[in-house]
Amino acid sequence: MLRLGWFSTGRDKAARDLLTTVQRDIERGKLEAEVAFVFSNREPGEDRESDLFLELVAGYNMPLVCFSSSKFRGGALHFDRIAYDREVMKRLEGFQPQLCILAGYMLIVGAEMCQRYDMINLHPAPPGGPAGTWQEVIWKLIEEEAEEAGVMMHLVTPELDKGPPVTYCTFPIRGAAFDKHWRELEGISLEEVKTKQGESNALFRAIRRHQLVRELPLIIATLKGFSQGKFRIENKQVVDARGNPIKGYDLSPEINEQVKKGLR
Repeated sequence: MLRLGWFSTGRDKAARDLLTTVQRDIERGKLEAEVAFVFSNREPGEDRESDLFLELVAGYNMPLVCFSSSKFRGGALHFDRIAYDREVMKRLEGFQPQLCILAGYMLIVGAEMCQRYDMINLHPAPPGGPAGTWQEVIWKLIEEEAEEAGVMMHLVTPELDKGPPVTYCTFPIRGAAFDKHWRELEGISLEEVKTKQGESNALFRAIRRHQLVRELPLIIATLKGFSQGKFRIENKQVVDARGNPIKGYDLSPEINEQVKKGLR
């Protein structure tokens, strides 16, 4: 039984959907794991979306630990990440997760916490892709006129979004579903698109939609791989069942096949 620690800010519906999907697969016996605790850097009353997330956790009777990063900052310009992480680790001392998942956790994890726990992160880009939040990733893809996008689960290291990949999936952002939206941007600067349309831009929304439908299957496939011993983290390296270092499993064929019907 794989013991999971779940880290999430709980800032949107996607964060709730991720936890719900994992818990349902656990309850149905499709995933041999348990959520040992959920940690959120928001406390009740800070935000409506995160309140819904915290209510969801309570409904599952999962141990919940909250510690507000906003209150910890206290309006200061500098956020002492190391001090915050140390306090978080104190509050989690009674738990012994085998693997921690960052699923919509909107803080950068410092070096000490990376060393304390084996952590993997859901990132909305394939290996070698843009770093940052999903919004930053999408704008970067548009700016670079990229041919493909993706999602990956990677080992958390002090270097932001650059840890060794565990699993990933890529998909084209050209073709019938995208070409019209690319043409709509011809002759328009990215800054103008951001100012006038923002995240309501059709291409932005199309890329995000294709990311989202792959996140859930990728997380489940990754957790199943860990629970079945197909790969593990050893001395802060991702290794296969024989202990050989790996550069990540490309699950594009199976993930893309799973979501194909849902995109029609």
